Amino acid sequence: MKTEFVTPFMVAATEVLKTEINAEIERGELAVRKAATTAQEVTIMVGVTGDVMGAVFYGMPNRTACQIASAMLGQRLPIFDEVVESGIAELGNVITGRASMGLEAAGYTCRLTPPTIISGQGVIISTVEINQLVIPLKTQYGPIEIGVALRAAI
Repeated sequence: MKTEFVTPFMVAATEVLKTEINAEIERGELAVRKAATTAQEVTIMVGVTGDVMGAVFYGMPNRTACQIASAMLGQRLPIFDEVVESGIAELGNVITGRASMGLEAAGYTCRLTPPTIISGQGVIISTVEINQLVIPLKTQYGPIEIGVALRAAI
């Protein structure tokens, strides 16, 4: 996977999390995930089409999702419900939208699908021959994993 496909997501995630929820972010070691299953309790998936194809995944524990949505909305949301779901879906959408601007600046036009929420660990999501580059982030709200599974269109 090209670095120019991954860097916009690291930059966008950092900017959006700092701006939207005043997150303190520490990035962990990048890793490649070959398994086609979700590793977190909740995953936001946004598809990418155009000159770049694939999907981007934002995974986190339910607790992290609740704390992020609480910070976004300025109210305590202790249970993973429709409000939390909507908030984290929007967060994934904003990060991916900002990253797509970075892809466009590098010369890759792309379109995004609406975010999809996947609940549960071990759910099979195949990115068909595209490995995920996983970017682990630690925040005061809990851990977030960004999985970038993109390739140039053929």
